[in-house]
Amino acid sequence: MAKTLPDRFWDSKKLEDMSQTEWEALCDGCAKCCLIKLEDEDSGEIAYTRLHCKLLDGRTCRCSDYENRKSKVPDCVILTPKSVAELKWMPDTCAYRLIHEGKPLYDWHPLISGDPMKVHRDGHSVIGQTVSEEDVFEEDAIDWIFDWSDQTGT
Repeated sequence: MAKTLPDRFWDSKKLEDMSQTEWEALCDGCAKCCLIKLEDEDSGEIAYTRLHCKLLDGRTCRCSDYENRKSKVPDCVILTPKSVAELKWMPDTCAYRLIHEGKPLYDWHPLISGDPMKVHRDGHSVIGQTVSEEDVFEEDAIDWIFDWSDQTGT
């Protein structure tokens, strides 16, 4: 039996006050957080790539082993209210970031639209556009840099 969520809970609760079910429901399923990111050592600038974590299923934008992801991918960042505030690489469209910054969710977000596939149909996810990091030599990752910013929230 699925738990029902309070109406528009994200408008009245801070991230740290959300239940685990509410927290998980905030994820729009875009999978941009599962992309391999490269950091310029001098400037600190973050570049996104078209490479995804080995656990991400690029056809569904779902982690293939969500419960055990940290043990299988030690670099996996588990989002928490504290980490959302600290992570500068979070996509501008990320619901966790938006709520932290006091901004509204986009109309394509599943909690607004009622349709978990709208994020994909409207082009706000990485579905079908990435390659597993395991299929590319690490030194070639720079060749896979991609500007995802054209996928704005509007």
